[in-house]
Amino acid sequence: MASSSFRRFVLPEILFGRGSLDLAGRYARGFEARRALLVSDPGVAAAGWTARVEQSLREAGLEVETFLGASPNPRDYEVAQGLELCAASDCDLIVAVGGGSPMDCAKAIAICATNGGSILAYEGVDQVPLPGLPLLCLPTTAGTSADISQFAIINDTTRKVKIAIISKKTVPDAALIDPATTATMPSALTAATGLDALCHATEAYVSLGASPLTDLPALEAARLVGRHLVPAYEAARLGCDAGPGPEARADCADSEDARHGMMLASLLAGQAFSNASLGLCHAMAHSLGGFLDAPHGLCNALLLDQVALCNAKAADARYADLAASLARGRLEARGGLACGDDREFRPAPGQGALAFAAIIQELRAELGITSSLASLGVARQDIHRLALFARKDPCLATNPRKLEVADIEAVFERAF
Repeated sequence: MASSSFRRFVLPEILFGRGSLDLAGRYARGFEARRALLVSDPGVAAAGWTARVEQSLREAGLEVETFLGASPNPRDYEVAQGLELCAASDCDLIVAVGGGSPMDCAKAIAICATNGGSILAYEGVDQVPLPGLPLLCLPTTAGTSADISQFAIINDTTRKVKIAIISKKTVPDAALIDPATTATMPSALTAATGLDALCHATEAYVSLGASPLTDLPALEAARLVGRHLVPAYEAARLGCDAGPGPEARADCADSEDARHGMMLASLLAGQAFSNASLGLCHAMAHSLGGFLDAPHGLCNALLLDQVALCNAKAADARYADLAASLARGRLEARGGLACGDDREFRPAPGQGALAFAAIIQELRAELGITSSLASLGVARQDIHRLALFARKDPCLATNPRKLEVADIEAVFERAF
């Protein structure tokens, strides 16, 4: 949205496609590494992906130390535990396998391994002096984009809030993105991470830091989410699992296409938000998720429609573009455009945020997301505290509308 003579666009090396996971060892050799710290979590390990990557690393001649201590919403003390193992094992490469939590934990370990101290010391924008240890990321969810972004989100357990570390020093050196890994995601996780990807695309597109370099991937990500998220959710709900074990059943023939589409949506949304930054929804979700230890994607899903309505006066035309992209994708999913239907998707002037919010509400219903802030455990007396932390979040700097604590409280109230 903002005009400027210059735009910097930062990404790691990216390998996208089925089979990428098994090339971890080849990439590790490129770093001339001897010993890798493999960061993952118990769920990803149980699905078989962690062992696949470990085998690839060992076949390439590396020694491997495995750290499975990354929990959902990774904690500051988990980073310290991983760092201790990394130092004791003299690791010279970090490999992350999993969703946003293991990848953010791995980023934090990499930073502390070269900069020292507590990860909490690096909160904010451009607060990391030195590059971290070489980092290779292999995502197994379609939504967080931690594998390519400048962001690392860590739970400060003392203050009970998620902190954002935003720095080019957190960008992984390479991302191996294999859509097949998302086959083991349960339906609820498929829904939450998919809406997280949409939130990334949305906030990047309405961001004050947006530019043509980020607009194009953001809009395409929105279209892909509109086309593929509900089919991916339905495939997961039906048990269409083509993970490390058996191939998908015959009645799940379209599930691979949906997984591929959502992984691509996540990648494009990550390209957009990592370089344009985010906004109010993520600031609120960080505050909420740290307070409740609630899933990040779910927090975003519950807030995104109300945030759009809050930002309407500042970015209504932008929300109209997003609504049009989503609507087009949803019609494509139903076969509408295959019949030559090329109707105008753009909402009427002044109705962009309303149309966008309506689609978000429809998506939540189709994805079985019926939670509210109250059902998650938020009490009305908590709202002021949540708004105070959200107001201090660095993501708020690029929100299209300038907001005070009272404005943020009002959005929490409407989402209650």
